[in-house]
Amino acid sequence: QVQLVESGGGLVQAGGSLRLSCAVSGRTVSSYAMGWFRQFPGEEREFVATINWSGYRTHYLDSVKGRFTISRDNAKNTVYLQMNSLKPEDTAIYYCAASPFRDTILVRTTEYDYWGQGTQVTVSS
Repeated sequence: QVQLVESGGGLVQAGGSLRLSCAVSGRTVSSYAMGWFRQFPGEEREFVATINWSGYRTHYLDSVKGRFTISRDNAKNTVYLQMNSLKPEDTAIYYCAASPFRDTILVRTTEYDYWGQGTQVTVSS
């Protein structure tokens, strides 16, 4: 089965940067559209960014536009989320997800079949 493993989270000061990685195994990552979501304690998982199978199309949560960039390297079976100009309100657990609707822009959690374990991002003020 498809397995996703996130890495790259950590503690950073406001204004700093982190790069999250999502390694995909079991299937080639090009079989999927990929997304990043985040979850605050006690809240629903929130869409952050998505990318189609080829990387040609992307879509972002309004509050992260211009700060976050989703990308993929299909040869490495890896998806990335570059996070710049981080704010304390970005603090959350970030999850990587895969959808078999590989050429569709997807923003709902129910549209993704596979999820990673999550990686904690903490931004200090």
